[in-house]
Amino acid sequence: MISKTIVRKNEYYDSVTLMSLSSKLLGADGVEEAVVSMATKMNKELLSNIGMSTDEVEQSGDNDLIIAIKAASQEQYDGAIELANELLTSKGGKQKKGEEQAPKTLSSALKRMPDANMAVISVPGEYAAREARVALENGLNVMIFSDNMSIEQERELKEYAREKGLFVMGPDCGTAAINNAGLCFANKVRSGGIGLVGASGTGLQEVMVQIDRLGGGVSQAIGTGGRDLHQDIGGIMMIQGIKALSQDESTNVIVLVSKPPAKAVELEIMEVVKGVEKPVVVCFIEGEAAEAEKAGAVFASSLEDAAVKAVELSGIGVNVDNDAARLEKAASDEKAKLKAEQKFLRGLFCGGTMCAEALHVLRGKLGNIRSNVAKKEEEKLSDITRLEGNVLLDLGDDEFTVGKPHPMIDPALRLEKIAEQASDGSIGVILLDFELGYGSHEDPVGITIPAIRKAKEAAASEGRHIAFVGYICGTREDIQGYEKQKGMLEAEGVIIAGSNVQAAEVAAKILA
Repeated sequence: MISKTIVRKNEYYDSVTLMSLSSKLLGADGVEEAVVSMATKMNKELLSNIGMSTDEVEQSGDNDLIIAIKAASQEQYDGAIELANELLTSKGGKQKKGEEQAPKTLSSALKRMPDANMAVISVPGEYAAREARVALENGLNVMIFSDNMSIEQERELKEYAREKGLFVMGPDCGTAAINNAGLCFANKVRSGGIGLVGASGTGLQEVMVQIDRLGGGVSQAIGTGGRDLHQDIGGIMMIQGIKALSQDESTNVIVLVSKPPAKAVELEIMEVVKGVEKPVVVCFIEGEAAEAEKAGAVFASSLEDAAVKAVELSGIGVNVDNDAARLEKAASDEKAKLKAEQKFLRGLFCGGTMCAEALHVLRGKLGNIRSNVAKKEEEKLSDITRLEGNVLLDLGDDEFTVGKPHPMIDPALRLEKIAEQASDGSIGVILLDFELGYGSHEDPVGITIPAIRKAKEAAASEGRHIAFVGYICGTREDIQGYEKQKGMLEAEGVIIAGSNVQAAEVAAKILA
């Protein structure tokens, strides 16, 4: 076994690049551990926890790059290092002869692009507020992909942006589409007259995808970051977004997407909605319709329902593809194959809002359900390492992703969970979501198929059958190829639903 850690002084890469690179190295032959990261305090602690820290690592600074690899042999270690160098070079680590070097600071980027009006920030969270402030001072709207920013910093930035008539989307904002250009995690959808403001990344993606499938189109999709509707922030960016879309000539219907806001924030948002002349659809997952309806808005009970109502209000005739008969039969067929002791569900989600919506759907249909995204005390998962009964896991939550790539970028953690949960004789159904589009893994289904196949084979060797239910959040224009992804899952016997809600309902019918 060869284990080495290298520190490269003053060599900076953004976190998304390094997360993707780490996942590729872990897939290399003979590599058992691979961490490629900047030498932040948190990342150095991670290396220490896995026994790969060194004195040089401890003395390194935030602008230093760490490459830590553990491989079965020297030859395989050398191959992994060669791959790391190749991937880093392709991401802009070295300047080719005659090629203009990529700017390394906001100020140099602005000199290169003086007409730019948007900055996307993906740096260690402790520096994100500083970089966002610089961008705002230079008249740029900001999308902050980084997380780990204090709520005080977030509020200060958003108040400053509001004064300047600018946007701060984030922190921890994973999805936006401005003038039909997708940012970070985003699907390719047709252009149209529906504008969205959302405090949820995969929530925005699901509504946009469903709008596209129904024949509608999207004008803007403004992300706010998950904490925007908390009491301490006050919905500053959601309100800013509503006002902007109300004045946007390309938008004729507005959709709001979030988990339930703080009550005072909800009331303030609805006061703004009252003054909007355009139709407004409100989808606050697990929320109540009363305040939205008082404000003259249309309340949607799910992300799919929000898309249907928005497309209807935009004047496009909606023909919802009624696939109920196929799904009913598929659920019945799978139910007949399960043993009496196979009573429980495991939902292994990449999308946090997908997980929260599934919890909302399954509550009451399945007993004793628990989740790490639950708000109700009796539904909270006390220990993510000990799963019993019906459990829905958001594998993209911070407790799973510290020092690791998000499962939409690298599904490795979910592949481990599929194998782990399939070995539990009480599990009858495993529920999965797959997000396509920019930023996501180039073949999320393809990389998951071997895990599904092995799980089914392992269960069969013990005389059991496991039902897999899936939903693909994507369009036919997404780079991964929707039909190809769907076909691979169907070939393995996975039931594919047309929405996240339908997938949860199918899972419930199998276990009911």
